[in-house]
Amino acid sequence: MSKDVQEFRLDGIYPQRQKGYLMQRVKLAAGVISAGQARTVGEVAERFGQGGIHLTTRGSMEIHWLRESDLAEVKRLMAGAGLTSRGACGGAVRGVTCSGGGTPDFHQVEALGRRIQRHFTGNPRFERIPKKFKIGIETDSAGRRHLIQDVGLLLAGGEAGRCSYDFWVAGGLGREPQPAFLLAAAVAEERIIPLIEAIIRLYTATAAPGKRLKHVLAEIGEEEFRRRLESDPGFHEETPPFKGIPEVLVPPAEQGRPSVEARLFAGGLSSRDLRKLADYADTWSDGAMMVTADQNLSFQLAPQADPAQAQAALEKAGFCGASLPEQVNFRVCPGAHECLVGLSATRDIAAAVLDEMGPEASGLTWAISGCHNSCTQPQLADVGIVTARLVTEEDGRRTPRFDIYRPDGPGLNSRTESSLTLDELLAAVRRIGS
Repeated sequence: MSKDVQEFRLDGIYPQRQKGYLMQRVKLAAGVISAGQARTVGEVAERFGQGGIHLTTRGSMEIHWLRESDLAEVKRLMAGAGLTSRGACGGAVRGVTCSGGGTPDFHQVEALGRRIQRHFTGNPRFERIPKKFKIGIETDSAGRRHLIQDVGLLLAGGEAGRCSYDFWVAGGLGREPQPAFLLAAAVAEERIIPLIEAIIRLYTATAAPGKRLKHVLAEIGEEEFRRRLESDPGFHEETPPFKGIPEVLVPPAEQGRPSVEARLFAGGLSSRDLRKLADYADTWSDGAMMVTADQNLSFQLAPQADPAQAQAALEKAGFCGASLPEQVNFRVCPGAHECLVGLSATRDIAAAVLDEMGPEASGLTWAISGCHNSCTQPQLADVGIVTARLVTEEDGRRTPRFDIYRPDGPGLNSRTESSLTLDELLAAVRRIGS
């Protein structure tokens, strides 16, 4: 493999655990993808990977098992479908995530998410920053995901193109989880992009390589953070008000739209299944689908669609969520199956956890992360499991130890149990379900 493989990160590419293989991440604004684009992702996975696609908690799609010699053609095919992966990995502004699919306000946050992502993607002024920079837009605070972003925007009110957002800053998970703080309430939409630019300039000027914005806040404190930010010449700038037809794949609906969801264990599906779901989207949801924060695919039904018929059609296509792994809301990262930093075989452990669940536990939301990076957001689940470390046993085997996180208030979850063996973890699961 080329010595320049690390340079591929800004193009959304990471080395896999398996030598010679790469992962390509596809960056989706607001997690929304058209049926035609989904077919292209499926084609790439089938031709160059091993036919599998992984859905992430940040609304992206990942294709594993690529070779370096495949990358140029993969990029060409994605570009032809209007897809990009620039900045999906590495020190850049990552894909803009959104929630609230099916609500009357979703088209507003999708439109803003697309404008923000288009502004920062491939912009050399905002690449090669100290580490990743994550932006999320939420229609409400119920999911708490505004607390884990470098910039979290929480819809505060207004009309399309003239909305305002509560502006949260400097959150993040990882080894040192830190909830974002409210920088300003009801910020006008015209101020959003200039304010993000000012924050990134402060971040780049202050943070050491490899450190996140939350580390800058911890180092200089909120008061100094605000002072430096307000001294930036662009802090008070505004962009011109948006005029024209909003660029959205999910059309607006005054009362919101009924939705149906294809539930997928560990966010995994085959290229064949993705094509089937693209066909479903063309028939039932105006040709669009959304990767949810729970690693499923959601379809906002077209106005003329009958919800009962749409659900029946999804079940007939084989996506009814009849099995326990699909019924339980369980976010799972690739872990040691493919990821270089994964410490545990997350899909196998998730399956073992499912086997121990009682009826009460199966109604909760679960997340397991293969390392401290917390890509599955375990600090936001009803039960979050983090693979904390590996321990060398007397026989020389290295086995994982797990921490459990549970909610205890409106912020991020707290660690309630530490350094559990797999047997101890499964015993804890049985207690939760009893």
